[in-house]
Amino acid sequence: MPSQKIIELLVPSAVCIQLVADDSNQVIETLAGRLFKAGFVHESFAKAALERESQMPTGLPLGGKYNAAIPHTDIEHVIKPALALATLQKPVNFQNMIEPETAVPVQLVIVMALEQAKTQVEMLQEIAGVLQDADIIEKLMNAREIPRVFEAFS
Repeated sequence: MPSQKIIELLVPSAVCIQLVADDSNQVIETLAGRLFKAGFVHESFAKAALERESQMPTGLPLGGKYNAAIPHTDIEHVIKPALALATLQKPVNFQNMIEPETAVPVQLVIVMALEQAKTQVEMLQEIAGVLQDADIIEKLMNAREIPRVFEAFS
């Protein structure tokens, strides 16, 4: 399922391919830092996203080879809408969105920075649709250059 909406909001400088991270916090901090440097979020975004993740986890078992997480936070931490994405060299645990006491080994992380609550819900639905497409996931995980990441969504 191609997604023009994701392509439009994905920030090239906030795409990390084969990121090496010790834990989910490091992944969120890295992607939030990229969005901050690019001028899309306030400095408070990373801390707020980490706090939200601890209370309302976003780990999503996809039922295949890879799992995903979609960290985000409240709209007041966002300057303008953007997405950041990381594929991870090795999985890190995020807590399960549906069963928070269960860990999910994640290798694909998409951080949402949206400035309207309505668009957050719409983008979550868009991302969820894409994550159900095994071909897109495989292309993302095999991408070794940023243009290949964008191609996976087209």
